[in-house]
Amino acid sequence: MFPERFSNLPAYAFPRLRALLDPHPAGGPVRHMTIGEPKHPFPAWISDILSREMSGFGQYPPNEGTPELRAAITGWLNRRYGVTLDPDTQVMALNGTREGLYNACMALVPEAKNGAKPAILMPNPFYQVYMIGAISVQAEPVFVPATRETGYLPDYMSLPAELLNRVAAAYICSPANPQGAVASRAYWTDLIGLAETYDFQVFADECYSEIYRGEPPVGALDVAAEMGAHPDRVVVFHSLSKRSNLPGLRSGFVAGGAESIQRIRQLRAYSGAPLPLPLQRVAEAVWTDEAHVQENRALYREKYAVADEIFAGINSYQGPEAGFFLWLPVEDGEEAALKAWTETGVRVLPGAYLSRDTAQGNPGKGYIRVAMVAPLDEMREGLIALRDCIYR
Repeated sequence: MFPERFSNLPAYAFPRLRALLDPHPAGGPVRHMTIGEPKHPFPAWISDILSREMSGFGQYPPNEGTPELRAAITGWLNRRYGVTLDPDTQVMALNGTREGLYNACMALVPEAKNGAKPAILMPNPFYQVYMIGAISVQAEPVFVPATRETGYLPDYMSLPAELLNRVAAAYICSPANPQGAVASRAYWTDLIGLAETYDFQVFADECYSEIYRGEPPVGALDVAAEMGAHPDRVVVFHSLSKRSNLPGLRSGFVAGGAESIQRIRQLRAYSGAPLPLPLQRVAEAVWTDEAHVQENRALYREKYAVADEIFAGINSYQGPEAGFFLWLPVEDGEEAALKAWTETGVRVLPGAYLSRDTAQGNPGKGYIRVAMVAPLDEMREGLIALRDCIYR
């Protein structure tokens, strides 16, 4: 009486982590470095907007986002990437980007591609909603290794033509979660060109785009516009969770071609839960302010420097280009996470919990993911304890 398509899913990453660590006592002060939940302060003026707009909780919110929110989003896209989108037809507010990343499959992936079961490409390791979206539409999820050898981004260009002919969509996360790698302009050009050749869509998860060391990461939309790609070729997803330290606001957006957005809107009208109106009013203001984003980025740059200093003597260490995770190589991720917990009290996530086993093995098995979201001094203490436990 229940569907088989979800029957072989492993436990989600964090229940698996609790099963691994919680039977054992902590070996020191507990330091949580597992989940990517920003701890930097969000703008103080948000509370004033929320207080002023409280009456909006008595109204059903607009499905696609208020006109003001959509205008704020397209204005930000123009300032950030130099692209001009129609706020009425090319963007939609999301109740967190996970909703959009999932519903992109539901709304846009066809039942068949060139007469065969469609395939959906995704990096391995990956944000787990990519796989669930593919399974939900009865497409084949294809896990493409994103390893040190490939620059921690998936090499979709090397896939065989017989597979590419079945591809309906390809997920790509840049900056990458968990490795912090950034897709270059050349990478985007190659991927979008491949999508044009084999007629599939690129689902670009750019939620970490505003946390970086040096130059701002290139975006998929501006490269697609420069190339003159089909207007529906690229669908992008952004969030206020990381950019503005507002994971609890559940505010993001999807942007792309008018037909793609119309289809996603139509699905949302039947099955979605739009962001409450007072929260949309907050998001309108947050997308138009860059001062707090610059302050946030400066805090993360301090953290990059601290991590680089702590792990300077570790030859295998490679600091991230962007995002707020360290992707640290170890002999075995589960063993390292358990050792860190029982000897130091530091909680980190085994890389295999973010990856899938393949015929070539699990590309996350030899890694742990460490979130650099705690206050600087707490993070420094945790990283030192981790280094001394695992690498010395």
